[in-house]
Amino acid sequence: MTEVNRKIHVVGINSYKFDDLSLKLQNLFLEIENIAVPNSYLEEIKSWSENNLLKKKSFFSSKSNNELLNWLRSQKTDVILISRGDPLWFGIGRILLEYFSEDELRFYPSNTCIQLAFSKLKIPWQDSVNVSIHGRDSTKLIEALKARPSSLSIITDSNKKSLEIIKENLSELNLIEFYDFWLCEEIGFNKENIRKLNLKESLPSDISSLNIVVLTKTKKNYSNDNLPLFGISDQIFKTFDDRPNLFTKREVRIQILADLELPKNGVIWDIGAGSGSIGLEALKLRPDLDLFCFDKRIGSKSLILENSKRLRVKPKFIFEEDIINTLNARTLRSFEKPNRLIIGGCDKKTKLQIIKKLGRSMNNGDIIVIPIIDIQIIKELKEELEDKNFKTNLNLIQTHKSLSIAEGIRLEPNNPVFLLKGKK
Repeated sequence: MTEVNRKIHVVGINSYKFDDLSLKLQNLFLEIENIAVPNSYLEEIKSWSENNLLKKKSFFSSKSNNELLNWLRSQKTDVILISRGDPLWFGIGRILLEYFSEDELRFYPSNTCIQLAFSKLKIPWQDSVNVSIHGRDSTKLIEALKARPSSLSIITDSNKKSLEIIKENLSELNLIEFYDFWLCEEIGFNKENIRKLNLKESLPSDISSLNIVVLTKTKKNYSNDNLPLFGISDQIFKTFDDRPNLFTKREVRIQILADLELPKNGVIWDIGAGSGSIGLEALKLRPDLDLFCFDKRIGSKSLILENSKRLRVKPKFIFEEDIINTLNARTLRSFEKPNRLIIGGCDKKTKLQIIKKLGRSMNNGDIIVIPIIDIQIIKELKEELEDKNFKTNLNLIQTHKSLSIAEGIRLEPNNPVFLLKGKK
């Protein structure tokens, strides 16, 4: 293989000032004649030639396309290619490595625009999730938003449409009030501008094409002043930081609450309660019910208490322990036996034990609802309910949510859930 002597020096910058370059890079610019520069800031870099670079320079206006690749291939001597930030971080470096050998390439990273943005916002960014929709679809963005990270940085396209897509995705996922939206323009350059936008208003008209977005989890006090009677939004419920989706989604929760046929008075048990979303919304609908919440995860009790404050309801008891240990350690006489029972968040063996332990003592008209994601366990659970004189029926809940993408909208499926209902 013929050895390539010329080098492609890929230089990341965060400033249009020649003096902000390191001495090593300044000397590199003095020595090399051919320089490729993104067309969006070609004029700023050309001014270096007039003020600092003694040799005559030849500038190529780059659009990061095949023309650039062909130009690089045609050069017989060393060239410089200007990039922003770190060329190997959502930059042109990945593409260059596909078309040129590693021996041809030299990379000189600067701080990424994300590093600079977080430093300006004075926010730690070691746990931030970073996504690019620059020349890409919004699939990764949607996945990241669903996980609800504490902070999320988004490299946008230069057009305003990508900002509209971010705004629409936040709205469609009910996250408008979950995040503060920071628009960071021309970070590190003379016209740097950082502003927090109110997404309930139209986007500004004077947005620079060089922008990124940083989303940070908002700090706010929740109240139930504007909560709907039924179908509370998912974002109202506090959940585990490391498992943000560990609660029953609104669409499934609505059906469970309907299947429970909530009485005005009585006792409801929510087993595997997690953040308490089902039982607490049931209590909001029927304030005279006695609610017992059970979940073995450490921290579940504090979550349920916080969410009960947000909904302004009060469970009768919250047990942060394994339900089987609870039932074995205490006699059923020490509890108020349930008229309504939700069994979620536990394995098949535990579900069967709960039905055997509680099902026999429940009265005519009492109801058990079991959300199920594993189709293989349905048969045994159904047979166990029927053995305890419950009449059963099974529903499959499969919903899709519309999400905006560059070409319009797409339907994003939610995980299917089987609801097994038994009524005595």
